[in-house]
Amino acid sequence: MTTLSQLPLPPDAGGAQALATTLAHAILSGKWASGETFPRERDLCEHFSASRNRVRNALAELSGSGLIERTAGRGTVVRDIEDWHLLDPQMSEWMAGLEAPHPQLVREVFAFRLSAEPFVSELAALAATGQDLARIESALVGMCDSAADPARREEHADHDVAFHDAIYRASHNLVWRQMGLLLRPSIVALIQHSHHQAGSLDDSLERHRQVFDAIRLRDPEAARDATERVLARTAADLGVEHGTRPLTRPASLPD
Repeated sequence: MTTLSQLPLPPDAGGAQALATTLAHAILSGKWASGETFPRERDLCEHFSASRNRVRNALAELSGSGLIERTAGRGTVVRDIEDWHLLDPQMSEWMAGLEAPHPQLVREVFAFRLSAEPFVSELAALAATGQDLARIESALVGMCDSAADPARREEHADHDVAFHDAIYRASHNLVWRQMGLLLRPSIVALIQHSHHQAGSLDDSLERHRQVFDAIRLRDPEAARDATERVLARTAADLGVEHGTRPLTRPASLPD
C-alpha cells in the first residue's frame, strides 16, 4: 500500500486538476488496490499543503471517473477496476501520461487489442486507400528510423501508435475507428510500457512490416495472422498470456 509520503507533489499552479492528476496516476498505476481505503481529506490537505476546497474538487474528479467511491461513515475507497470509466475523456487524459499502468489494466487493454485489431487489419486490407497505405508506411518508416537509438524510444512508441491508428482509420468502419480513438490513450500506455520491457526491436519491426505488406497486398487473412503475431510479441514483452484468438468473425468479412 502506498503512503502519501511516496507520492510526488503536484504544482501549486495546477490547482485541483493537478492534484487530481497526481492521485489518478497513483491509482491507475496500482499504488492502491481495489477496495483499499483512500487517504482522508485532512491527510491529503496536510500532505499537499492544499485547501480543503482544492482537495474536495480533486476527489470529485476521481469519483466522477469511477476511480474512487465516497460513502458517508465508510470514508473513501478505491473502486474495482471494472468500475473505472475508461472511455471518459478525463480518464483518457490521465492514462496518456502513465509510465507504469496497473498490471490488470495492462491485461484488459491487451485483451481488447487481441479481440479487435486482427479484425480491424482484415477490414483495412479490404478497404485501405492509397492515402491510408501512405500513412501506415510513413509510421512504419518512423519506427524503423528510431528503433536503434535507445534515446529515441519515446519517439519510436509515437510512431508505433501512429501505425496502429492508421490501420484503424484504414478500416473505414465508423465504430472501429471511434473505438480506436476512445481507447488510444490506453493503447499508448500499453505500447510505451511494452517498449520499456523489450530488448531489441528488430523482431517487432519485422512483424509490423508483415502487417503492412498484407494490407498493401489486399490479403485480409494474412493481415489478420500478421497482426496476431505482432500482438504475440507484445504479450511476450509485457509478460502477459497471449491467449487464443476470437472464434467469431465480423459480419462484413467473407468466410
